[in-house]
Amino acid sequence: MALFNNKGGVGKTTLTFHLAHMLARQGHRVLAVDLDPQANLTAQFLDEDELATLWGEPSATASSAPRHVDLLGSTRRSRITSDTGTVATAIEPIMEGVGDVALCEPVPVDDKLWLLPGDVALSVFEDKLSAAWPNSFLGRDVAALRTTTALHRVVDHGGRAVRAEIVLIDVGPNLGAINRAALLSADTVLVPLAADLFSLRGLRNLGPTLRDWRTTWQGMVLPKVPERIVAPRALMMPIGYVIMQPPARVDRPPKAYERWLDRIPEVFAAAVLGQPRTDPYDKSFEIANLPYYQTLMPLAQDARKPMFELRAGDGALGSAQSYVRKCYQEFRDLAVNVRERLRYLDPTLPRLPVSAAGLRQ
Repeated sequence: MALFNNKGGVGKTTLTFHLAHMLARQGHRVLAVDLDPQANLTAQFLDEDELATLWGEPSATASSAPRHVDLLGSTRRSRITSDTGTVATAIEPIMEGVGDVALCEPVPVDDKLWLLPGDVALSVFEDKLSAAWPNSFLGRDVAALRTTTALHRVVDHGGRAVRAEIVLIDVGPNLGAINRAALLSADTVLVPLAADLFSLRGLRNLGPTLRDWRTTWQGMVLPKVPERIVAPRALMMPIGYVIMQPPARVDRPPKAYERWLDRIPEVFAAAVLGQPRTDPYDKSFEIANLPYYQTLMPLAQDARKPMFELRAGDGALGSAQSYVRKCYQEFRDLAVNVRERLRYLDPTLPRLPVSAAGLRQ
């Protein structure tokens, strides 16, 4: 499932990070994939020393066997070694024209959660993907097909390596070649939104573009891909949207906010689904409407953990704990709703008991 909106600043990466943790908490094996060249998702999962080791940069505290100290003063080995790769290092042989993708193993985050790390260096892949796209239509250009399917094959390998049940793909806010290659891998698409003019404009671009990519890939490219190359199906089925509320007045949205909020169902149905609804206020594709947890966000970033896992030792004191509990309930319900929608596509996905999942009737 790709989390995507070509309008930036809507909380897409934050949503991916928290949803990955919550789905893992609910018992699913989850792989989070960072295909945004900004690598913000990777930076949320890993600390600075781990990032320095991962990206081959010198660190003031790095050693040949990196260790980190937790809040209790005990040490643990770093999850990153000099052999750990990123999405950028995986496609490096293709970039240099010396071979196919160098598949890498995901980084363990928790008992049922892994990360396929991103890298700013992925941005250089944009031009090569752009050039390979039209050449893929011919079917005879195997090098172009390997380039176009490279990101999918890296993600597919990562998912199989950890036996992931759900793979969440974080991508950048644009309609460029990297995002096209990333979204081809997605069976489903979840759209994070802000209730504003810019998000609505983004929806109007997003829907037709996804349909065009799907039609082109399935009709002109996929039938010509040799069996030896693992190729995506490019389903890109929109399962719904999540509204990320702005930081100001989250408990009582102003009139301007409500005006754009009311227009989202109609625009989503027409532009993204391509099926205008008879009821313009039908919210059946609204999966969640999440508040902005202003007091928790900086604490979670410092602790490098989800907001709903913050404790007093992380600085979540007094009334902040009530926000932590509310945050947990919101993301628990979101994860349940997402999982149930995914089960329409993959009926083998385990169903949790209603009492354990907290599913609302």
